[in-house]
Amino acid sequence: MLELHELTVAYGGITALHGISLRVEQGTIVTLVGGNGAGKTTTLRTISGLVKPKSGRISYDGAEISGLPAHQIVARGIAQSPEGRMIFANLSVLENLRMGAYLRRDKAGIAKDLDYVFGVFPRLKERVKQTAGTLSGGEQQMLAIGRALMSKPKLLLLDEPSLGIAPLLTKTIFEQIVAINRELKLTILLVEQNANLALEVSNYGYVLETGRILLQDTAEALRENPKVREAYLGG
Repeated sequence: MLELHELTVAYGGITALHGISLRVEQGTIVTLVGGNGAGKTTTLRTISGLVKPKSGRISYDGAEISGLPAHQIVARGIAQSPEGRMIFANLSVLENLRMGAYLRRDKAGIAKDLDYVFGVFPRLKERVKQTAGTLSGGEQQMLAIGRALMSKPKLLLLDEPSLGIAPLLTKTIFEQIVAINRELKLTILLVEQNANLALEVSNYGYVLETGRILLQDTAEALRENPKVREAYLGG
C-alpha cells in the first residue's frame, strides 16, 4: 500500500532522513522504533505532505504522492493522528470529530462513522459536548485518533499514541488500535517510543537511528533481537 524509496529529508542544512526505504503492506500494522531524533516523526510528516522530501519518492496505492499538498493526500485516504494530539482545544468533542470529516459530503456515512468512533471510544460519547481542551490526556488521544478515522482513511498514521498518558489508558488505546486494524481492515503505520508495546501489536517493524534504518524484520523477530532488546526493550 505504501512504499518509501531512498527518501531524504532535510531541515535547512541538517539532514533528518538519509535515503530511507520501507514498505507497508495492506491490512498490516507496521511500527517505526527509535529514540528521540531518530527521524520517526519526520517520516510520518513527509508521508502526510507536511514536509517536502529533498529526494526519493513515496508511492501510495500505486501512485506517487511525493510533494503533493497535505489536503490532497488526505483526500486520497491517508490520515494522521499527530504527536501531541493537536486537537482543537476550544471546540467540542463532536466539533473536533466533524472537522475530521471536512472533505466528506456523505452525511449518512459520516453519521455511521461517528457511531463507530463512539463505539470504539465510549468516553468520547460521554463527553460529546465537552470542550476538547478540558479532556484528560488519554481522552484527547482518543479524540485525535477518532478525528483521523472520520476522514475514512485507508492508511492511518499514528504518532506517539502513548505519549503522556497513564499506563491503563495506554493499554486501552492500543487494544482499540488492534481492533480498528482488524474490524476496518485499516492499514496502520505506527510511531511509538514504547517499543515493547508497539512491537506487541505490529506485524512488522523498522528500527531508525539518526535518520537511517538500522534493522527491519517481523515484529516478533525484532522483539527477540538482542540489540533491539538492549537498546529499546530494557534488556
